[in-house]
Amino acid sequence: MARKSSKSGPALTHIDARGEARMVDVSEKPATERTAVAEGRVVMSKATLELIESGNAKKGDVLGVARVAGIMAAKRTPELIPLCHPLALSKVTLDIAADRKLPGCIVRATVKVTGPTGVEMEALTAVSVACLTIYDMIKAAERGVRIEGIHLVDKTGGKSGRYRA
Repeated sequence: MARKSSKSGPALTHIDARGEARMVDVSEKPATERTAVAEGRVVMSKATLELIESGNAKKGDVLGVARVAGIMAAKRTPELIPLCHPLALSKVTLDIAADRKLPGCIVRATVKVTGPTGVEMEALTAVSVACLTIYDMIKAAERGVRIEGIHLVDKTGGKSGRYRA
């Protein structure tokens, strides 16, 4: 069964004419500079946030470990998401900020590459794993922690140009 564009949107690029999963052929696409920014939140009690900020969490430097975990995850995205292309990433940054109003942490990943395909999945994977790492490191203090709002914030490069949430 062929997948075609419909009035509701374009066809799925990872589904072939027989309806089977496939990796998209990007060999004819030009290498351009592409960036993606993703964001998510880890919501917790004020007391747990204070543990993180004071450096007194039992497992150590929560935000430092989460930052490294997010960077590592971006680099390993094609091992985790089956149809993603392996990319030579030129930049991965993870910014994690405590937010007392939330209360919790705002996690933001920026990923950059010069290549034939975008880095949205790498940015989203980085944020997801950083948020999960924060959860893992504070779950002994609080089981009710929530991970929320993981989404693409901004994307540049490629044929589709710029996207901003």
